[in-house]
Amino acid sequence: MAFVMNERQELILKIIVEEYIETAAPVSSSFLVEKYKLDISSATVRNEMAELELAGYIMQPHTSSGRIPTEQAYLWFVENLAPKKISNALASKLVVPEIWDELSLKALAKNLADISGLAVFCAFHRHNLYYTGISNLLSQPEFTQSKLVYDMSVIIDRLDDIINEAFDEFVEGPKISLGQDCLFGSFTASVTSKYRLKDHVGILGIIGPLRQDYEKNWQLINHLYEQISK
Repeated sequence: MAFVMNERQELILKIIVEEYIETAAPVSSSFLVEKYKLDISSATVRNEMAELELAGYIMQPHTSSGRIPTEQAYLWFVENLAPKKISNALASKLVVPEIWDELSLKALAKNLADISGLAVFCAFHRHNLYYTGISNLLSQPEFTQSKLVYDMSVIIDRLDDIINEAFDEFVEGPKISLGQDCLFGSFTASVTSKYRLKDHVGILGIIGPLRQDYEKNWQLINHLYEQISK
């Protein structure tokens, strides 16, 4: 029988995902009750967390009493995300070029990497790729593990081939891909969009770990897609 979350479990899972995205620290039941003033006891939260863990949405790192989201939790979170239009404050940080060309798109990619704190690539068309922000990506807490750094380095070395081979699969408008569905490795997530500019088709994307600010990155890519498409 399929596991169906109740409203309280959905609230607890949403909070766990959002907290972990922000802090990269495991989330405990007592923390949830205290910070969010939940009208239930820590014991009740622990029971609900146990159900969520059994269903595969959260897991307990062996060094902590708190829980962290699994890929399944991020998928649920993204599927239930209702992104809003970009805020004026966030939009003001993006330097949108007056003239869209390869040079301005490279500058925009650097700007986007600074704002997202992750890696950004821009494929101007097949066999013409620019990427930046790799140091942002590798500075994320997830990449303190040497194996993940190696795995990510392998992906970066093959980035041109990966994007070229999948070029036709990218879609116009922002798309979130994560875990097993992400081209850049099961330990990553991306927010991408194909765009059309004059006589060529390109792709713009943000690459990060599974733990990233999906709503913010969706807003950034969506805003730029809308600006390019004007």
